[in-house]
Amino acid sequence: MKPLKSLRRVLIVASSEKILSFLSDVLDSKEFAPFLYVQNANEARRLLINNDFDLVIINAPLQDESGEDLALFVSERLNCGVMLLVKAEVFDAVCSKVEDFGVFTLAKPLSKQYFYHALKLVVAASNRMEIFRQENKRLNIKLEQMRVISRAKCALIEYLNMNEFQAHRYIEKQAMDMRITKLQVAEEILKSYDP
Repeated sequence: MKPLKSLRRVLIVASSEKILSFLSDVLDSKEFAPFLYVQNANEARRLLINNDFDLVIINAPLQDESGEDLALFVSERLNCGVMLLVKAEVFDAVCSKVEDFGVFTLAKPLSKQYFYHALKLVVAASNRMEIFRQENKRLNIKLEQMRVISRAKCALIEYLNMNEFQAHRYIEKQAMDMRITKLQVAEEILKSYDP
């Protein structure tokens, strides 16, 4: 299976720019680009409203909040990986608040190797979730198509006095004869009989 995304957009939220050099060393520009950087949660929220990101890294505490609320905001509203970097002494308390929402919490200070391994876990989890989202979308489309076809069968049963088998066979035969999908046949039936 090919990778879902070749280039991941990253938002870094941190009060100080010191973390940027650390992250620049770890985040491979062939996989993670572009990086956007903001210094507080309010700026991040404004940016997140109109932009899509694949990864949000929050270096807590922030200028205007602890960072936990922003991590929860991102995880609940967006389809992206969220990493929250917190001081070691508050790690357990923060982790218990955010882990049920899919936020990956890391204790500072961080080694590059430790962060890199955690980053790979976040990417793997994000890829897995994207596969589930795509499958869910595919199944919802299929379900909607089945609903339309079922409504068309009901129209044939009601207006042309067919039984269910006859209605099903009629739609299949029309699709084969006209070289179109059963959904297209169903939509045409609904236009005619179920305005």
